[in-house]
Amino acid sequence: MATLTEAPPPLSPTAPQKKPPRRRGRLTPYWLLLPGLLWLLVFFALPMIYQASTSVQTGSLEEGYKVTWHFATYWDALGDYWPQFLRSVLYAAAATILCLVLGYPLAYLIAFRAGRWRNLIMVLVIAPFFTSFLIRTLAWKTILSDGGPVVGALDTLHVLDVTSWLGWTSGDRVLATPLAVVCGLTYNFLPFMILPLYTSLERIDGRLHEAAGDLYARPVTVFRKVTFPLSMPGVVSGTLLTFIPASGDYVNAELLGSTDTRMIGNVIQTQFLRVLDYPTAAALSFLLMAAILFLVTFYIRRSGTEDLV
Repeated sequence: MATLTEAPPPLSPTAPQKKPPRRRGRLTPYWLLLPGLLWLLVFFALPMIYQASTSVQTGSLEEGYKVTWHFATYWDALGDYWPQFLRSVLYAAAATILCLVLGYPLAYLIAFRAGRWRNLIMVLVIAPFFTSFLIRTLAWKTILSDGGPVVGALDTLHVLDVTSWLGWTSGDRVLATPLAVVCGLTYNFLPFMILPLYTSLERIDGRLHEAAGDLYARPVTVFRKVTFPLSMPGVVSGTLLTFIPASGDYVNAELLGSTDTRMIGNVIQTQFLRVLDYPTAAALSFLLMAAILFLVTFYIRRSGTEDLV
């Protein structure tokens, strides 16, 4: 009874709860992103805003330009230069298809068949980057010169007869024709197609090819059912990296083409630097950007892949 009636011992005071340790370095990723964000703001966003305001201005270089929200500049620019827009898309699409046709076998060779020669071939692929874009384009002016070996070989094989019938060359002349411009675009942007394709192909597990062979699949079937579908991220990335800069290029059309092969990039350059019609040039730039954005969005949705290399 004495034990039962004994008062319980006093409870010890509750220990103060410790605050959860403060996360240190939570802001570190944001500080690391700050330089890049500032760079995009200063050298991308602000120029875009300035060009947007320029596109709706009216006036002249002598009197000055004022923002009058003159959106008719866009309609006038599109109505006057729609052939150059269409030509740019066609040339860029042709160069992109040629880069894919030429680059896919080479990327496949590097990924699966190169062996110890892989590094050497990769160096040869990126070797054009060791020289300037201008020098590479001028080299094609020499390669495709009238009476040169390339033009002579094409004439002997009667290739020029077919291209002349298609309107891509003029008789036995290749320079100052659409074919010369597309050749220059293909050469200059071919590495942008090969590198993503190689990266995507290299990720493919070789055991998948072995499993397909064990199931008695032919090499063509293995490529169609296994290799190409798994390399679609590289195909999409390579085509985008080729088509986007090619559609806005003006160097190849300027050096290898003529007035009949002018692309929209040549028109924008002329409006900015020679005619000094800044509102029209800015409107053309935004129209080109909108057209590329629409085509790229449609292409990505139709490609059926969300994974890009």
